[in-house]
Amino acid sequence: MERALDHDTRGRLTKDGIRIYDPLDFAGMHAAGRLAAEILDAMADQVFPGQTTGAIDKMITDMVDAAGATSATIGYKGYKHASCISVNHVVCHGIPGDKTLKDGDILNIDVTVIVDGWYGDTSRMYVAGKLPRKAERLIEITHDSLMRGIEAVKPGNTFGDIGHAIQSFVESQRMSVVRDFCGHGLGRVFHAPPNVLHYGRPGTGAVLEPGMFFTIEPMVNLGRPETKTLADDWTAVTRDKSLSAQFEHSVGVTEDGVEIFTLSPGGRFHPTYR
Repeated sequence: MERALDHDTRGRLTKDGIRIYDPLDFAGMHAAGRLAAEILDAMADQVFPGQTTGAIDKMITDMVDAAGATSATIGYKGYKHASCISVNHVVCHGIPGDKTLKDGDILNIDVTVIVDGWYGDTSRMYVAGKLPRKAERLIEITHDSLMRGIEAVKPGNTFGDIGHAIQSFVESQRMSVVRDFCGHGLGRVFHAPPNVLHYGRPGTGAVLEPGMFFTIEPMVNLGRPETKTLADDWTAVTRDKSLSAQFEHSVGVTEDGVEIFTLSPGGRFHPTYR
């Protein structure tokens, strides 16, 4: 989703305009992140050949409502759904609808909820039916690139260190990192500084400080990195129609490392449930 202005007033801002939250604010982010992760856990059994992306989105909407939470995406810049569901060569921002999943389709489901004013934002990959080998490898590399990016999160490192960890790993596997979309700051707002690039040079960019909250959400293509946005002004696809995958966690920088707010309670973040 496109970045919005930061209207939060908690904590302080760094010289780069990045908000630093207080230690007590981590609890709010954990609560929001857990709900988003629980919803995605529940969708694992709802992805199968013959299912529609619209039906999946309806179940997500119902779960958000049942939890007494709010969907951050419904009404956001005119968007009408509680999730983005991106199938095969759709990179991100796929719109749920009447599309029926076929055997071997891979898809990313992206959910953001608001719990007591805090935003929980996460996405992960799923497969309908039998997972093709080339798609399996793409999913593995994308998942592992996210985790390598998270491993680079600690005070004193830079956002360039995160991007470099992701890019160098992905490209060593002869895949490409999408450059047209990035992670973002969040907290009591949906989108705020910084832009978290999934490529970069070590030691560049803003320095990480305890209390920074942001997403890391690499999009990886089997082919070239270029994308294009369709006429609906939302759906982004690979220009060469190659498969694309994405995983996303919301994280917070701690005094000695990182906390992941959107861990899967059921251990189902990866489609093989590892």
